[in-house]
Amino acid sequence: MTHAESPMSKEPLSEEERALFRESVADARPLPQDKIKPYALRSKPLPSQRLRDEQEVMQSLLLSDPAEDAMLLTGEEILFTRDGVPPTLMRKLRRGQFRLDAELDLHGKTRVEAREALALFLATCIKHQRRCVRIIHGKGHGSFNKQPVLKTNVNHWLQQRDEVLAFCSARPADGGHGAVYVLLRRAR
Repeated sequence: MTHAESPMSKEPLSEEERALFRESVADARPLPQDKIKPYALRSKPLPSQRLRDEQEVMQSLLLSDPAEDAMLLTGEEILFTRDGVPPTLMRKLRRGQFRLDAELDLHGKTRVEAREALALFLATCIKHQRRCVRIIHGKGHGSFNKQPVLKTNVNHWLQQRDEVLAFCSARPADGGHGAVYVLLRRAR
């Protein structure tokens, strides 16, 4: 809209209308603005619970990596049982007789990304009372020298976690030596 148009009709204002307007606002004075505070923008709320969760994950990331020599000595099958876990429980786990409550796929992740994803995954599983989970680490065919980097690291990291009771390589139908079943401690 140009200055010469009326807001309602979009027709140009006549000189008579302009003069009438100037006459009607001739004694108008601007209002002082010193007492009106400008609208203050609210700051975004802080997601404090999420920040605490992320901080907890970062603390749990203090898992060490396995020694380089240990990475070269891994066999095909991964198997670990914490002291006090009955052999019958491990047998059931190896046979795939537990219902899988959750799954994490680490394919394509770097060692750092995988460690972070694993820590977050385990924390979430414990929080939501997941008992048996599957972690897919791959067989290492896409790694440098065809060595299973993530498989070795997952094996090492899981052994450091107190909430992990036992883990073993999955059945062929569930990923075989490229995945592990993990049995988690019940939340206290």
